[in-house]
Amino acid sequence: MTMFRPIIIAAALLLSGAMTQAASAKKDSVSYLDVIKFEAGTLAKDGREVTLSMNIVLDSARIRSQHTLSLTPWIVSADGQTEQAFGTVVVDGRTRHLAYERKDRLDAPDSARDAALAIIRRRNGRAQEYAYVSVLPYSSWMLDGRVELRESVSGCVQCAEGDSTAVLMGHVLPKFVPEWRTSAPAPVPEPVKLRAETRIARLDFVQNGYRIDPGMGRNRAMLDTVVSSIGLVEGRDYISIDSIFVAGHASPEGTYEYNMNLSSRRAEALAAYISDHTAVDPSKVTVEWSGEDWDGLRELLAASGMSWSGDVTEIIDTYTQDRNECERVMRAALTPAEYGWMLSTIYPSLRYCTYRVEYKVRAFTPEEAREVILERPQDLNLAEILGVAASCEPGSEEWNYAVETALRFYPAAPAAVAAVALEALENGDFRTAIDVLDDVATASTPGLMNILGVACACDGQYDRAGVYLSSAAEAGNPEAEHNLAQLMAVTDQL
Repeated sequence: MTMFRPIIIAAALLLSGAMTQAASAKKDSVSYLDVIKFEAGTLAKDGREVTLSMNIVLDSARIRSQHTLSLTPWIVSADGQTEQAFGTVVVDGRTRHLAYERKDRLDAPDSARDAALAIIRRRNGRAQEYAYVSVLPYSSWMLDGRVELRESVSGCVQCAEGDSTAVLMGHVLPKFVPEWRTSAPAPVPEPVKLRAETRIARLDFVQNGYRIDPGMGRNRAMLDTVVSSIGLVEGRDYISIDSIFVAGHASPEGTYEYNMNLSSRRAEALAAYISDHTAVDPSKVTVEWSGEDWDGLRELLAASGMSWSGDVTEIIDTYTQDRNECERVMRAALTPAEYGWMLSTIYPSLRYCTYRVEYKVRAFTPEEAREVILERPQDLNLAEILGVAASCEPGSEEWNYAVETALRFYPAAPAAVAAVALEALENGDFRTAIDVLDDVATASTPGLMNILGVACACDGQYDRAGVYLSSAAEAGNPEAEHNLAQLMAVTDQL
């Protein structure tokens, strides 16, 4: 299991009670912050609001009779560029409080005092405490910020005595750091490795002939290739050949029945040659035949560029149930020159044989797999290929080769796709992970769907992430259930 953490810096500890004095007060200015206690301070987010709560304890504060002080907490962003004030608490000395009361009776309002959360007359020598609560709308800039307390002291006739600032809480509303859970699905077991290799033997046969003449045209080189390709498989001690299937193909001139017989005889001729010139048990060589190669004719016509090739293709597609009639109509539709060109240029390529070698491969040790992947990667199963990748440094040339090999031979295998996607996630390349998974992650592969959901979440595509993670969770993936909770915590802070 991979515990994937996105590249986000965050911490989360709320300071309460103690307050550190900032060095912002002017020399000789008046401040009461060192004698006022702020206890049980908390800043909590609830939905789309943040609430600041604390107890303002004035027990030790002796406020001068002519002084008024205002205490205003501010929440400040981590970069100091954005801030917003909570409610203000005003504390009056005795004389100043009476003066303001007289002013109020004279109908002379003070907007700053009227907007305050509380106005407290300090009774020096007595215990006094105020339970402070103030609420602000939540905004994401508040994450990882701080709460400052700003004090303003004024004397008679509102003359300023001093302004001070102190840090009340540091690193508030810590940004949530999700802990994503992802893991690659295990490769589908392959207890017995069955493999097959199919090759074409384009031997030259005389028209209507089936005997193989090694000295004719390119036959010698082609026969040597057939023998050597079988020898490459047969000569490996970890391979056991089960069977070789030889099929013959013919061009369409003549009747369908005649060409079926002709193709089978050509296949038998090549099968006999294989039995005579390789060490394969003749009983393992089996003959198949396919008759006329109309699909090959269609492809060659399409590539010919002849103006009439489309008309012939339409005839081929029309007379699929009676190929003898198809041959007759096709020949009638062409001029003698056109048909003769087709006989001499296209038809020889339709007279050939194919041979399919089916074999079993034993399991490899990790050391053997590292060698085989360079020579015959097709003989490895997915678990062996990914085992080679796991033994390499992620992202290295060897790792990349192993993973690319896995995708080449097992392009839709969840384990192969997951290996690439998880490496991209670890490197912060979220878009690559999404591109790799987009076409293969389905409800039937909840492990891949879970990784895709995490990749989308890391890329900020939260709606898509929710869809994929929900689908994976509904399919029973426990990691997706955990990741959905992580996603909700992330989006709650947006």
